[in-house]
Amino acid sequence: MRGGAVVRWRDGRGELVVRRPGGDVSACVPLEVAASYRARTRGLLGRESLDGALLLSPANSIHTFRMRMSIDVAYLDRRLRVLAVRTMPPGRLGRPRVRARHVIEAEAGAMEGWGLGVGAMVEVRALP
Repeated sequence: MRGGAVVRWRDGRGELVVRRPGGDVSACVPLEVAASYRARTRGLLGRESLDGALLLSPANSIHTFRMRMSIDVAYLDRRLRVLAVRTMPPGRLGRPRVRARHVIEAEAGAMEGWGLGVGAMVEVRALP
């Protein structure tokens, strides 16, 4: 989903499509969607790995307390454009991003390989 529409998802699985600033698709990644309070609170806690990415929505900040791995974090605006990307080790508190509406988390180093950087657009395709 893209554009100015309000984006709301349900907990579940899907696919994250990463588009470079020019519009070319650079990656299609398996995605877990955490849209409920319970799923967002649980996030990646207790996991040692992640196949693909986790979308937290709505969210504008995250923490890595009690996590077992370093993660890449991408902050998205309401149009699903990447505002910032950070790598965070366990035990850190990320500062809130004012314009961020969604957060994508992945294993450290993954986002660079997908071509996901500031200015990139993403598309979320929910699986039935």
